[in-house]
Amino acid sequence: MATITVTPTHLNITLTIAEKVAGLVRDQAIPRSSISSVEVVDDGYAATTGTRAPGLGIPRKRKIGTWRANGAKSLVSVRRSEPAIRVQLTGQRYDTLLIGSPDARAVAADIA
Repeated sequence: MATITVTPTHLNITLTIAEKVAGLVRDQAIPRSSISSVEVVDDGYAATTGTRAPGLGIPRKRKIGTWRANGAKSLVSVRRSEPAIRVQLTGQRYDTLLIGSPDARAVAADIA
C-alpha cells in the first residue's frame, strides 16, 4: 500500500516495490505549492476515470499506474471500497494523484 507523508514543503508518495513494478510508476515528491485542491473520495476504485496507460487493473479489486482521460494524467493506487485522497496538481508530471488510504480524512486534513 502506498504511503503518504506530508512535510512542511512536500507531499511524498512512497510506493511498495510491487506497486512500482505492477504500475510502472515511481515514488513522487510533490512541492506543496503545486497542490491546487485536496478531497476525500469514499471509493477510490470507482473514482478512477480514463484509460490505463501503463499500469495494472485487476477487475473489481485493484488499480495501480497511470490513467489518462481528456488530456489529463493521473497517478493511481487504489483498492475497491477503500477511501482515497484525490489531489489536484499544477505544473507537475501528473495532473491528479488518487491514492488509497484507510485514514484518508486525516491525511487530507494534514495536506490541507
